Amino acid sequence: MVGAGKAVFNPQVFLAKVGAGKTILELKESQNVAQGDVADAVFYIQKGKVKVTVLSDQGKEAVVGILGPGQFFGEGCMNGHKLRISTATAIENCVITAITKDAMLAALHDEPKFSEMFMAYLLTRNSRIEEDLIDQLFNSSERRLARTLLLLANFGKAGSPQPISPNISQETLAEMIGTTRSRVSHFMNKFRKLGLIDYNGKIKVHNSLLSAVLHEKPQLKQD
Repeated sequence: MVGAGKAVFNPQVFLAKVGAGKTILELKESQNVAQGDVADAVFYIQKGKVKVTVLSDQGKEAVVGILGPGQFFGEGCMNGHKLRISTATAIENCVITAITKDAMLAALHDEPKFSEMFMAYLLTRNSRIEEDLIDQLFNSSERRLARTLLLLANFGKAGSPQPISPNISQETLAEMIGTTRSRVSHFMNKFRKLGLIDYNGKIKVHNSLLSAVLHEKPQLKQD
């Protein structure tokens, strides 16, 4: 009789359940994991969205990203950060797995599938950071807004594009692309009149916006 082998490791199952070094957090809207707290865990979003912000010594806040299910934050502790360098605030009710640094290191060492998943995430995130930097340096604020809306709607990922949460305000969009709320309002109204988006509470992004970005439509070339 052949003995039972080791159960196949499933990263999603591992991340979804309480276990050694893992706890499940339920964050209500506006609750956060704050900049300056001790960095002793990595967080994985099971459900909901969080806004990641940084605060300068002068008190100026900037939005550096909106994260959703399947994404990590707080991974700076793996790179020797003693304190958190950003704040993650729930913009809707969230279910989040908190994994201690030790448990994370053990999983990366012992489970190749988990290590592969985490490395793929880091590589994708780094590519996104590079693209964001290029976007800020070379593109107009109108084009940056269009790209941000496409990313928030999950264009290019499996499944249909998703409506953008009404909890992502024009102020947040303005901070993400480095412009003013009034400019964002102007561009949003323009996109709606052009039929590129529907904007009634939730924002629904149409394929025509992607086409406008990819084919350098005149309305997206200059501020």
